[in-house]
Amino acid sequence: MTQLRSPQQTSFDPVLLHDRTPHEFSTMTEPYRRELQVHCYRMLGTVQDAEDLVQETLLRAWQRRATYAGRASLRAWLYKIATNLCLDTLKQRKRRTLPIARQPTATLDDPIPPDVNEPIWLEPFPTALLAPEEMMPDARFSLRESISLAFLVLLQQLPPRQRAVLILRDVLDWQASEVAELLELSVPTVKSLLFRARQRQAAQLHDVTVEEVNSAPPDETTRTLLHRYTTAWEKADIDELVALLKEDATFSMPPIPSWYQGRHTIGGLVAKTIFRSNAQGRWRLQPTWANGQFAFGLYRIGEADGAYHAYGIQVVTLEARLIADITTFRIPTLFPTFNLPMTLSG
Repeated sequence: MTQLRSPQQTSFDPVLLHDRTPHEFSTMTEPYRRELQVHCYRMLGTVQDAEDLVQETLLRAWQRRATYAGRASLRAWLYKIATNLCLDTLKQRKRRTLPIARQPTATLDDPIPPDVNEPIWLEPFPTALLAPEEMMPDARFSLRESISLAFLVLLQQLPPRQRAVLILRDVLDWQASEVAELLELSVPTVKSLLFRARQRQAAQLHDVTVEEVNSAPPDETTRTLLHRYTTAWEKADIDELVALLKEDATFSMPPIPSWYQGRHTIGGLVAKTIFRSNAQGRWRLQPTWANGQFAFGLYRIGEADGAYHAYGIQVVTLEARLIADITTFRIPTLFPTFNLPMTLSG
């Protein structure tokens, strides 16, 4: 099995950085930008904060370049800065999650609650931004687990330091001694944190099923399913949408905090909200990829101009050739991150 490179496996030029020009420094650090962003995303659960932390990481690395003496790889040094910035940030932030992990399932009799616009929701991550190394199988978790929404929900439930150790050891395949040096902890402490993190997640991970990541085009059966799904949305065909769902499928649209489960319940919810009245032509979907899963940019038609405007990033989880979960992140500002236009012509 091909694994992600640990710091000891990474070749690097131990030349000191203090005499580098800004351009030379950028050339040396730029190859690590994407994987650092994925690392910060796993730690924070938000793609926007992850990008900010990467920028801060590279700025601090430049400011502290005189302290880099080549005793550790440049990659390990950057990870140390990024991880500590994430840990400092998490001291001041609420835990990110999804409705399904926050509260019990809602029923059709329950009123739809108002949006919770606090920064407590996970955000989707564009699969296109994964570093090449991130597309390889790794130590304990495959990519389908280590970047999927299901894994991110479980990961965010861990205390920050346990989260960091689990990511570094079980996702990135660092040695305990390397993690101890990065976090300035003893090796026994690292092993203890890892044991507790694994123990805390073991039972939950056993029950989590996620669609296998595949960067290749979907097969004919999957293409047909996705085409039917897109058509069902654009034609507001409730029966067709329900027919594509697993019996116990789940549905949520954060920042609305409620979530729903079951074909009948989801069909009833859609009928009285998303597809209510004359909804044919109200929605348009543009395919993309998020968290290694099939996803769509969801657009809603504007009454004033007839154009379709960015509404949310919709991540679809498949199981056994049916749809197991639909999570629509109503964050239009993420569309440029997914290289999607903000509007489509009518």
